[in-house]
Amino acid sequence: MKRPILIHPDPRLRKVCTPVPDVSDALRKLSQDMLETMYDAPGIGLAAPQVGVMERLIVLDCVKDEGATPRPVVMLNPEVLASSDEKSVYEEGCLSIPDQFAEVTRPAEVEVRWMDLDGAEHTESFGGLWATCVQHEIDHLDGKLFIDYLGAMKRQLITRRMQKLKREMARG
Repeated sequence: MKRPILIHPDPRLRKVCTPVPDVSDALRKLSQDMLETMYDAPGIGLAAPQVGVMERLIVLDCVKDEGATPRPVVMLNPEVLASSDEKSVYEEGCLSIPDQFAEVTRPAEVEVRWMDLDGAEHTESFGGLWATCVQHEIDHLDGKLFIDYLGAMKRQLITRRMQKLKREMARG
């Protein structure tokens, strides 16, 4: 089931999420809903707070090539264990900040540990778009948005645009 995506500046997007205590059927259903919502948007990542759930859960799939096999990944309680000194710059966007994009500098590679929906622990190194995406989504779990990496004026401009968009959406 597709879920509505919260739009910045919703205060829930600024909250630090609580760890997932254990895997439940409700959590499995939430992760499937989040994948459906992400693919429909369309996006390459989605964090639970973006759909109003304040738990440490993210989904991502950075396979974008036509005809390539999707690789949906569900991460519970993800954490960055290590990051490279080398940086990369990507033009980031966010489903909670529609139609706004900006270049963000982040570590080019990260090692991430998480639990899957079977309760198994995983550790994997990510580079390229996957590294950017997983860092972006983990930021959401800590109440941080990609616009926080921008200068104050650009951040305020984007925030004002989102406030205007929300007013327009409320009016229908």
